[in-house]
Amino acid sequence: MRCVTYAGETVMTTDDVAASLVELTAAVAKEGQAEAVQIPIVTGDKRVAQAELVIGVGNDVLSAPMEWNDEEPDFSRAAEELKGHRLFPRAHLRAVERDRDADDEPIDWDFDQPTRG
Repeated sequence: MRCVTYAGETVMTTDDVAASLVELTAAVAKEGQAEAVQIPIVTGDKRVAQAELVIGVGNDVLSAPMEWNDEEPDFSRAAEELKGHRLFPRAHLRAVERDRDADDEPIDWDFDQPTRG
């Protein structure tokens, strides 16, 4: 679990939500924008609730580890929603050239040739 500090307040959420929130906040700020998002949190009495934040330019988010002895809630869906945001950083595909010195047989990507068993 992580403590997320925002605008002088601290909330508790899961590691994956906190990591996604920090990464998205940086990405939105990089674009010079601000966006409203919601994240699931655990309140002081260990209830699940929603927090609304404005992330991006001028909105600092701090995520720090915290001790948690109870079972962690499953907030993976919320983390995936943050990762699905249009500004969330994505891995870029890059071309990889085949090693000309390799003795491997060429790969039939169309699968139209018989295979050996």
